[in-house]
Amino acid sequence: MSEKIQLTKQDLMPVFWRSYQALGCYSYDKQQGIPYLRAMVPVLQKLYPDQDKYREALRRHNTMFNTTCAFVPFCLGISCAMEEEYANDETGTMDPESIGAVKIALMGPLAGIGDSFFWGTFRLIACGVGAPMAAEGNILGVILYLILNLVPSTLTRWYGFNLGYKGGRQFLSRIQADGTLAKLTEAARVLAMVVIGGMVPQIVKFPLSLKIEMGGGTFVLQDVVNSIMPNLLPLLLSITVYKFIIKGVNTNKIIFVLLGLGIVLTLLGIM
Repeated sequence: MSEKIQLTKQDLMPVFWRSYQALGCYSYDKQQGIPYLRAMVPVLQKLYPDQDKYREALRRHNTMFNTTCAFVPFCLGISCAMEEEYANDETGTMDPESIGAVKIALMGPLAGIGDSFFWGTFRLIACGVGAPMAAEGNILGVILYLILNLVPSTLTRWYGFNLGYKGGRQFLSRIQADGTLAKLTEAARVLAMVVIGGMVPQIVKFPLSLKIEMGGGTFVLQDVVNSIMPNLLPLLLSITVYKFIIKGVNTNKIIFVLLGLGIVLTLLGIM
């Protein structure tokens, strides 16, 4: 039996500090995914001295991720706990896909909560208190803004990271023993697909403006498409783009092709 690898505070602190760079390399396809991967590197290097397993772990976290920045450390703490559990799993019962599935399942709900509190509540309160004083030239307005805005975020980051790691280890040990982890992984995958599916009609737009006068009536192409299935074109467009991404097509090329296609269809009067 090989000796278990234990993460120490010295191993975890670089992960926490790197969480402040969650928006440092934001991209179209992965959003916060690359900074998240970079934050995990110090832990992954220790857990996987074998280069093949290390590269596998890097690929595991080189995925799309996006949530409120204050909750990123919480997710990182859970990821650290799960990676540590998987690295020391000699029975082979833990599915490594559960690490990414749990992370993805958490980002949506946490974003909803975090945006409401940190962008919609604390920031507005801080501006309401500090802005009038700052407008009068009182430096206390700036100080109060920073305190009211940054203190809740900083406390959430620090305690969230510790809660995610320590609570994650205890939680994983319990649910792995009774088989709940496998069920949770499958549920997380389903939830992630449901969330993504719900985002398609809200974010992807493919409006048709083509109208043709026929026999005293008007043929409206958008109405015909909607009669077949509402939001059919956004769904087909999303599936097509996804297939190209899976094939490894550069996302910047896809964006420029879509931009060109939109211009051409607009000039033709179709969109």
